[in-house]
Amino acid sequence: MNQLVALPLLSTLVSLVFAATVFVQYRHRRKPYQLVWTIGLLWYAISAGTEFLGNGFGWNLTLYRWWYIIGAFYVAAYLGMGTVYLIVRRRYAHAIMALLVLGSLYAAYRVLAAPVDPALLPKAGEIVTGQALPSNVRILTPFFNVFGAGALVAGAVYSAWVFWRKGIMGHRVVSNILIALGAFIPSLTGGLSRFGFSGLFFLGELLGVVIIFLGFLVSVEVFERRRASAPRRAAS
Repeated sequence: MNQLVALPLLSTLVSLVFAATVFVQYRHRRKPYQLVWTIGLLWYAISAGTEFLGNGFGWNLTLYRWWYIIGAFYVAAYLGMGTVYLIVRRRYAHAIMALLVLGSLYAAYRVLAAPVDPALLPKAGEIVTGQALPSNVRILTPFFNVFGAGALVAGAVYSAWVFWRKGIMGHRVVSNILIALGAFIPSLTGGLSRFGFSGLFFLGELLGVVIIFLGFLVSVEVFERRRASAPRRAAS
């Protein structure tokens, strides 16, 4: 199995485990950001899954369209939207979420209605890009990705700075630094791929979700659940 198949497969598996972990937390705490992050991580898994299928078994028009809709528009935007729910008043976050859903529907319509050039679909050993779609569709993606990656990175950096300045919850500082780094890496490698430097695209995708997952695992919520369950395990 070559890296063009193995790396997306690993990204898919990590994203699914991560999504399940966050959803379990949502079931216990019912926080909107946990639900939106779960959705974002499912988009991450589906996007990487299309890359695994395309690289392993060949790209077709349907698979390519859904890769672009989910990977280019949804992944970063919904992960960033989860962070918006953490740092913005809920009524404003709901309004932004409504705009994101409407924008997502519009983006899906544009991609599904646009012509795809079959000659520009990735061949064996090639990194998938958006070049097979017309430029008037591809020009929409920065609005979603800048919003999503910006919210995720800026929110994590701001939270890390607040905890560091107050000198409290050191593990929260580490957690948010990891989340910011994990969000930055795939944004960087994805941006480089637009300029022809695509060799690190799938590695950046995997490192991004792994590092964000590590940031989640050292967050206070996970430690609180471990501490709360420890007496019950000891008493059993």
